[in-house]
Amino acid sequence: MLQKPVLNTRRFMDALTYATRLHACQRRKGTTIPYIAHLLGVASLALEYGANEDLAIAALLHDAVEDQGGVRTLQRIERRFGGTVSVIVDGCSDTDGVRKLPWRWRKKAYLTRLIGESPAVRFVSACDKLHNVRAIIRDYRAHGDTLWKRFNGGKAGTLWYYGELAKIYRRAERTELVEDLVREVRTLTRLVRTRDAAMRRDGGVDAR
Repeated sequence: MLQKPVLNTRRFMDALTYATRLHACQRRKGTTIPYIAHLLGVASLALEYGANEDLAIAALLHDAVEDQGGVRTLQRIERRFGGTVSVIVDGCSDTDGVRKLPWRWRKKAYLTRLIGESPAVRFVSACDKLHNVRAIIRDYRAHGDTLWKRFNGGKAGTLWYYGELAKIYRRAERTELVEDLVREVRTLTRLVRTRDAAMRRDGGVDAR
């Protein structure tokens, strides 16, 4: 799956342009960072861990269904980039952007489904989560507990979700990507526990 390097092809460039247009008005949650920065980061990780062209394109488009048009967008992706890419993008989506269940139900359903997904879906999903958790660590170090206001799951839910993801990826494949994600999730958990302990010791004041 991860043997052929992506080439500077018209198809890949088309995917990059398409992703940029789809997400042009989006920002990263709670920031002014253009959302395309996340998509480029996920695609970069995919390429660094050996993605072929289909995987790299799916990495660029992994949030398109959730954020930008649901099933219609998925159909456009299939017509434009092929069934392999559309299946991966669909597998990485926890909602079609229309019928949005409560956060915890949605995440539990995604975790259950992820166990049975293909290695290609888990690969792109793990790249997405690795980029996310690294951003969370960076912002947590800068902002402390105010960071959790950005997330529907709050502190407890976010830590639970990433912990469960790490377990599922590792149960399925013990790759370099998965091990790097597991280490980052442990780093985040350790940082939170250390800061929580310091706050209890200091009477609830987040000194940062």
